[in-house]
Amino acid sequence: MFESDLERGKSVGLREIKMGRTRREIADHAFALFQSQGFESTTIEQIATAAEVGTRTLYRYYPTKESLIVDFVESSLRGAIAEMREQPMDIPVPRALYTVIATVLRIITEDAQRVLAVYLLAGQAPSVQARLADVSLRWRIELSAEIGRRSGGPDIELAAQLSAATTVDIIDIGLRGWVASGGTADMNLIIDKVLALMRGGGVPIPTPDGMPDPLPTADSAPG
Repeated sequence: MFESDLERGKSVGLREIKMGRTRREIADHAFALFQSQGFESTTIEQIATAAEVGTRTLYRYYPTKESLIVDFVESSLRGAIAEMREQPMDIPVPRALYTVIATVLRIITEDAQRVLAVYLLAGQAPSVQARLADVSLRWRIELSAEIGRRSGGPDIELAAQLSAATTVDIIDIGLRGWVASGGTADMNLIIDKVLALMRGGGVPIPTPDGMPDPLPTADSAPG
C-alpha cells in the first residue's frame, strides 16, 4: 500500500526532528567533554561513546571536531539573518537591522552557558578561532547583501558593507564585555551604550588633514 503525501510528510518531519535531537545531544556531550578535559585532549571516539552513537554517525553530523563548536555559532547567525529577512520591506532598514542584534541577544539569554563555552574553547584552540573568524566574515558578507537589498540611494554597496561591519562590531563588543564578566553583565545595557555613543556622535571617525570634522548628529547637536 502506497503512503499518502500526508503520511510521507509526517515521516519526513519526524525524521528531521529525530536528527535534530541527535545532533544536539552529540554537541551537548562534546561541549561537556571539551570543558572537562580540554578541546585538544578530547577525541572523536570519546564523544561518540558519550553520545552513544558510532563514529561514522558522528562524522555524518559533524565532519570535524571544530564543527562541533562552530556549528552552534553558525546556525545562530543564520537564524539572526533569517529574522531580518522576515521583516516587511517597508519598515526602515535600521529597524529591520536591529532584529539581528535582538536575535543574538535572545540566543545568549536562552543558551548562556553554551555561548560562554564557545568563547572559552576558542581561546584554547587556534583551529576553532580560525573557523569562527571565517564564519564571522561570511556572515558579514551575507548581512551586507541583505542590507543592500533593502536600501536605496547612491553608494548602496559601500553603505551596506559599512553598516554590516558596524553591526558585527556592535555585537562583538557586547559579547566580549558580557564574556569578560563571566556572563553576569547586562549585554542589553552594553549594546544600548554602544548605540547611544554612535547616535550621539561620541565615536571618533578617522578624518584626513584638510577635511572638515564630521558634523554632529541631530542627537548630539546643542538644544
